[in-house]
Amino acid sequence: MRTIVEINDKISRGNVVVWTAEQVKARAAEVGVAQAAKEVDVITTGTFEPMESSGAIINLGHTDPPIKIRQCWLDGVLAYSGFGAVDLYLGAAQGMDGEASELEDPRDGAAGYRGGGHVIADLIAGKPVQLRAIGQVTDCYPRASFETTITRDTINQFYLFNPRNLYQNFIVGVNGGDRPLFTYLGPLQPRLANAVYSNPGAISPLLNDPNLQLIGIGTRIFLGGGIGYVTWEGTQHFPLQKRLPNDTPIGPAATLALIGDAKQMNPYWVRGCYFKQYGSSIMLGVGVPLPVLSEEVVRRCAVVDQDLVAPVVDFSIPRRVRPTFGLVSYAQLKSGRIKIDGKPVRVAPLASLSFSRQVAIELKQWIEAGKFTLTEPVASIATNRAFIPQDVWGSQVTLD
Repeated sequence: MRTIVEINDKISRGNVVVWTAEQVKARAAEVGVAQAAKEVDVITTGTFEPMESSGAIINLGHTDPPIKIRQCWLDGVLAYSGFGAVDLYLGAAQGMDGEASELEDPRDGAAGYRGGGHVIADLIAGKPVQLRAIGQVTDCYPRASFETTITRDTINQFYLFNPRNLYQNFIVGVNGGDRPLFTYLGPLQPRLANAVYSNPGAISPLLNDPNLQLIGIGTRIFLGGGIGYVTWEGTQHFPLQKRLPNDTPIGPAATLALIGDAKQMNPYWVRGCYFKQYGSSIMLGVGVPLPVLSEEVVRRCAVVDQDLVAPVVDFSIPRRVRPTFGLVSYAQLKSGRIKIDGKPVRVAPLASLSFSRQVAIELKQWIEAGKFTLTEPVASIATNRAFIPQDVWGSQVTLD
């Protein structure tokens, strides 16, 4: 029906038709998939959720005399410095050095925790960050230590490089034990007192392109309020997950690695967060445009929450493979209650459904205004990756 070149030409001429994922689902239900496909050029999707497998590449610029940094802390949070002399990688999930208890943030006086996600968000917001570095003294790098204050504008490169974002689907966490559990989904109360899910469901990017036919390496996206790109499959990418007849996975499946210039991002869409007794993370707004190249694109995007499922997983069993209470639909999850063994259980989303909608709307507005064009992927994302666990296959054998 269309090509990306033709869609970009319509964007440049200001007559492109862009709908959010919610709009296309409503229109397809009203007039049918075939008619909806004739009317729309681009569909925008979005999510706003914690993505702890994220981080920032930072280049500080050289000091005088030069330093070869081998240990470095940003506001007390350890950054990795095992490559270029003044290159750093700050992980969103990195906690403060020696962090063991609740800390006071002197900048706002509020009780809370600080980790890599908070430091990244502060830099994006233009706030000052304290840097302390220890160097390896060599003939070409004679400086032994360095302390300063940095901001977004006083460093060279500052970009997010996220190894795993945009889970195609995820799990629902519950706790069938007799004590509270503190997890990457937040607190889970004992005896199935609550349930938490992460994915925003039918508006989520990868559930609208279940076979990754439109999204590939080089796809331009909305990342943290700026422009980003898909760089590779994400870590723990598992496209071979079992699927429903509509090709959507029944649990965690595909993931993507993303990159984007953090200096151009908006702090509204990048926020540090902390999970009690678990650790720090970062909330990111990510939006992906889907070009309507055929009627099949709209057919895939017409999927609704009733037709998407996630497994209910019991975190009280401390194993890699935990027992489940079966599958529930996202429509059930978004109702606020599900039933487990006949018992009603309160449910809450970890992703912000409101902000996820806003991401899709803002990306739609960018495209309509001609500020964002689509890209052809330069390569496809792998669809045949198995998931390899690290298991102990037997006790250690000592040879005489």
